[in-house]
Amino acid sequence: MTERERIFELVNGERIRQDTMWGEQNHVPPLWVGILGEEYGELCEAVNETFLKGAYPERGGYEKIKEEAIQVAAVAVALLECIERNKGWWQE
Repeated sequence: MTERERIFELVNGERIRQDTMWGEQNHVPPLWVGILGEEYGELCEAVNETFLKGAYPERGGYEKIKEEAIQVAAVAVALLECIERNKGWWQE
């Protein structure tokens, strides 16, 4: 298995976790942008706490950066899934 395949597997695992937790999500794009922005902000925090040695080191580190990046990717996939499911509705 390639590194990319392993990463896609991790992202897919996170998508499964999200679907289990929240069910199928069919939000309008502005809400998706807010959700994605929140996840991206957590990724930024993890990077900053790791490399800028902030006040909350437990929010940083390799594993935290990886976890947050996977969540950002999974939410982007969820957005793509949603726009594919609802393209007829949104294009009207």
